Amino acid sequence: MSLSGNAANALNERFNHDNVIAVATVGEDGRPSVRFVNSYYEDGAFYTVTYALSNKMKHIAANPETAVCGEWFTARGMGENIGRPADEKNADLMAKLREAFASWYNNGHTDESDPNTCILKITLTDGVLFDHGTRYDLKF
Repeated sequence: MSLSGNAANALNERFNHDNVIAVATVGEDGRPSVRFVNSYYEDGAFYTVTYALSNKMKHIAANPETAVCGEWFTARGMGENIGRPADEKNADLMAKLREAFASWYNNGHTDESDPNTCILKITLTDGVLFDHGTRYDLKF
């Protein structure tokens, strides 16, 4: 990831906590779909706890190219299912996600015991960020 200090700081300040972003995918029929998700940003990637049988995850399985948008920021990336929240390999990440999403995570919406609950990781490739009148063209 090659971001200037100012751009990296702005991304962390803006998205390194529970935030809502739009995630766009393309279905097998070639038509785009977009939806809002709660997400957490870290080191050039967004993370979302979601459901493996959702349309977004079906789209990503067929075509991992995604786009995201939120608060004066837009980017493209590659989406992937990195496994279940209960997987040992995701323990450190899930500690961060549970903390970030604490205000709603245990309200019955998320069932970590369901084998279809998964973590979506969108690894960013390029984007544009606006911060205090400055435009940053980003390459991750």
